Amino acid sequence: MHRYRSHNCGQLRATDVGSDVRLSGWLHNRRDLGGILFIDLRDHHGLVQLVARPDTAGFEALDKLSKETVVRIDGKVISRGAENVNPELATGEIEVEVGEVEVLGAAQQLPFQINQDDGVGEERRLEYRFLDLRRERMHKNIMLRTAVISAIRHKMTALGFNEMATPILTATSPEGARDFVVPSRLNPGKFYALPQAPQQFKQLLMISGFDRYFQIAPCFRDEDARADRSPGEFYQLDVEMSFVEQEDVFQPIEQLMTELFEEFGGDRHVTSPFPRIPFRESMLKYGNDKPDLRAQLELVDITDIFADSGFKAFAGKHVRALPVPDTAGQSRKFFDGLGEYAVEHGAKGLAWVRVGEDGSLTGPIAKFLTETDVEELTKRLSLAPGHAVFFGAGEFDEVSKIMGAVRVEAAKRSGHFEENVFRFCWIVDFPMYEKDEDTGKIDFSHNPFTMPQGGMKDLEEKDPLDILGWQYDIVCNGIELSSGAIRNHEPEIMLKAFEIAGYDRETVEAEFAGMLRAFRFGAPPHGGIAPGVDRIVMLLADEPNIRETIAFPLNQNAQDLMMGAPTTLDEARLKELNISLRKPVTP
Repeated sequence: MHRYRSHNCGQLRATDVGSDVRLSGWLHNRRDLGGILFIDLRDHHGLVQLVARPDTAGFEALDKLSKETVVRIDGKVISRGAENVNPELATGEIEVEVGEVEVLGAAQQLPFQINQDDGVGEERRLEYRFLDLRRERMHKNIMLRTAVISAIRHKMTALGFNEMATPILTATSPEGARDFVVPSRLNPGKFYALPQAPQQFKQLLMISGFDRYFQIAPCFRDEDARADRSPGEFYQLDVEMSFVEQEDVFQPIEQLMTELFEEFGGDRHVTSPFPRIPFRESMLKYGNDKPDLRAQLELVDITDIFADSGFKAFAGKHVRALPVPDTAGQSRKFFDGLGEYAVEHGAKGLAWVRVGEDGSLTGPIAKFLTETDVEELTKRLSLAPGHAVFFGAGEFDEVSKIMGAVRVEAAKRSGHFEENVFRFCWIVDFPMYEKDEDTGKIDFSHNPFTMPQGGMKDLEEKDPLDILGWQYDIVCNGIELSSGAIRNHEPEIMLKAFEIAGYDRETVEAEFAGMLRAFRFGAPPHGGIAPGVDRIVMLLADEPNIRETIAFPLNQNAQDLMMGAPTTLDEARLKELNISLRKPVTP
């Protein structure tokens, strides 16, 4: 028999009754029922119940061992009997009567329970991540991640893409988030950067003639943590294609996402095809550029109705309305609750009216609306008895943010929110430029290396704020999975695009010398995208926090509490790297 096991802990069934077996695993739980010990033994594959009877060597050994001790047991498979079968356990028809026990790894007192959720904080969990990962939910999440990545590789290869690796040590980038830098011992005073993304390298692969590339790529950005963003390191499905237009990129990614979410999403339906929503339309209808389309309500711009209104709260402001049907049965608590929610998201309050059976409007602001206002609102919003309308007024960005959040919350509270579904969409037609409100300066609003939709003609003839780029995002259930673009592969168009944003030719030639040099030796039209693997798994696992789907994430302060990173270097190491430190001044 094998030194450690003849079977794993999830393998035994009723057909194994009577067999002598050897199992190894962790002592998950222990119960003493009338002097008989029942032990749950756990390994990677599952759970099996052991039974140890009094006056046996197995009983004496198991009675003294702490939970999470690693043991090897020899025993015999017996039937539980119909009345004791556990239908929730794959091995629930049998148990193993313990004979010999060997301790393989003793366990100290645990900092928190493994077999139950005892409400331990995230910092403690990350400090003992190797224990946290033993929990069933976490183990399941990591194995889901493994399966998803394996499926991605298989599906991308089937779609004609070639997996290629790109460098980890590279040059610092003047654009995007902050780089993580690595000192060069052999080149004193110089530094490498860890890649924020393989962007330039994958474009260079297209210029080199490889046509369809993909990679499960590690990316490094020195940025703050969020629920849907892990600080430091993350992984993305990096994709690039040659001789393509926007729809050519959409087709394989849409197929991949549909198959992936249908395969791993359980009973949640994937809506297809994915709608294409222009950026400006998304901002008006949904309040943001990553709409949660499960919320079956839309915002309506009614600024013009109140442009010259005597109602001071709306006059001269951007006004957005949210009509909500079927609210006749809602109490005042529904309206007050949404008002409180809006205040939590930065509003000073939330104006509203409701439509009665006779079509008249009632509510806190109804008395301020003229007959013309009521007629225009009824027509524009298609109001009918039972409707409620919520209003936001102020600056465009502020109103969009607040009313976008109210839209989703109102849908959830009013029964207009679709559960158990993945609703994808493409956000398209992003503006190339935006104006800084403080300085008036024109700058890139998104990816500066995007091809403008009208090429050089648009750059030379259009108002910069009216120029659109071949830029796109893929969004699922209100989570942005990725940005992508058709790249600007023509040097003169690229130089002109940067000129509009205030960069002189010499600066661009210096900062992006490698890419421009490559473009000048025959670059094909190309484009790509890079959906976040961590965010995909987060959605599939139905987890609200991305760190729950990463084996060893950093905490919100970009610290590895388990390994003690980041660390300091001693003087000898700093001298070897030709680095001197300037410590921050403490107040």
